[in-house]
Amino acid sequence: MNIRIVIGALTVAAELNDSPTALKIAEALPIETSFSTWGDEIYFAIPVDAPLEETAREEVEMGNLGYWPAGKAFCIFFGETPVSPPGKIVPASAVNIIGQVLEDAGQFKGVMQEPKVRLESA
Repeated sequence: MNIRIVIGALTVAAELNDSPTALKIAEALPIETSFSTWGDEIYFAIPVDAPLEETAREEVEMGNLGYWPAGKAFCIFFGETPVSPPGKIVPASAVNIIGQVLEDAGQFKGVMQEPKVRLESA
């Protein structure tokens, strides 16, 4: 399922996969809320409760979208976090991979000071 991530003047195309967690998130759209940053990661609580899936990962790739069960949070990864070794992207703890940004994920570095994020169907 294609979605849009809107932060300030930036709109980025992304795709949710067909995992159980991603399907729950798709049903909850649209979502608009404030967000936090942790290194080059944007994350925010969403009204979805899902367990850690067998395919959960402790290291992710640039542009991955994740769901962090510990915080019931949607995560956008676009660079190193405070716990990342050089050249790696490591979440605080394991996340379910729920999708991928379809454009340059580095664009998120320019909107980290904005107050809100919106996820919507594309």
